[in-house]
Amino acid sequence: MSSIRDVSRYAGVSVATVSRALSAPEKVAEDTRARVLEAVRAVDYRPNMMARNFRSRQAFAIVVLAPNIANPFFARVVRGVEQVAQEAGYAVLLGDTRDDPEREAEYLNLVQSRQADGVIQLSPRIDPVALRRLWKDEAAPAIVNACECVDIDFCPRVRIDNVAAGRAMTEHLLMLGHRRIGVVAGPLTSPLTRDRLAGHRQALQAAGVTYDAKLTGFGDFSPRGGFEAAQALAKSGPTALFCFSDEMAIGAVRALRLAGARVPQDVSVAGFDDIDLARFAEPPLTTIAQPMEDLGRTAMAVLLEILSGRQPGAETRVLPTSLVVRASTAPPGA
Repeated sequence: MSSIRDVSRYAGVSVATVSRALSAPEKVAEDTRARVLEAVRAVDYRPNMMARNFRSRQAFAIVVLAPNIANPFFARVVRGVEQVAQEAGYAVLLGDTRDDPEREAEYLNLVQSRQADGVIQLSPRIDPVALRRLWKDEAAPAIVNACECVDIDFCPRVRIDNVAAGRAMTEHLLMLGHRRIGVVAGPLTSPLTRDRLAGHRQALQAAGVTYDAKLTGFGDFSPRGGFEAAQALAKSGPTALFCFSDEMAIGAVRALRLAGARVPQDVSVAGFDDIDLARFAEPPLTTIAQPMEDLGRTAMAVLLEILSGRQPGAETRVLPTSLVVRASTAPPGA
């Protein structure tokens, strides 16, 4: 069985540097860390995790709380978390909370029982009192809120600018000539929904188009939610639908086709996220591309900073999005 000394010899660095690269990678230069990780793979080194955890009084595990792991968006974010966690020697415990507060509480108990060191929360439901109780002796609770973010005074956030993204997609549809733009939004309880709607309305106002509440429907970010909302909105005669997730856009396309409408000749359809299915849909979806894996990677990097003693407070890191134009949008009556 290989030892840490074998890794040291292969990488050409000291044993102390190997140990630091595996336990506190943020303190090691990137090229050195890469050499150590390559050496770990080359000599097939397996660290004694139980001994390491006992010495450090850390679990070297973190919990990711996802509201719906069946959603391809969250699966990609978790992949990004795992990439950084694995390099840092942390295991990832995935909690599929299904938007259930009781299930969230069960996963948070892993921190209280020292089976995990920190939490990445991918939904907006954060109970400050409960979290303060978990980290009552810590100046900086080891939690990062990513994707769907809330404003609380002690938790760093990693997100995109949903207002700007909602505005960008609506501006694209307006530029094509659409004036009756329907919206298939998520639940109003979601910060994503409120921000994307705000951006949508800003773009309409700037173009001199009056917002019509009858052209807004609500789903749950799922294909079924998009299907049902599009069925209801079709009665109001939109020439375009802006769906707040690609999965809802795929459901909306299905509903429109069953009603005899062609996409995009009769109704343009746009999504949000740029999941893998977006480019393979028929027609391929125009969408807002989110940096899903980067969201996960950045959230884990921030959590590692907290675990190493840094106190980021309520700082927010905003990652860029981009408009991806494909065949599902076209001028009205094209």
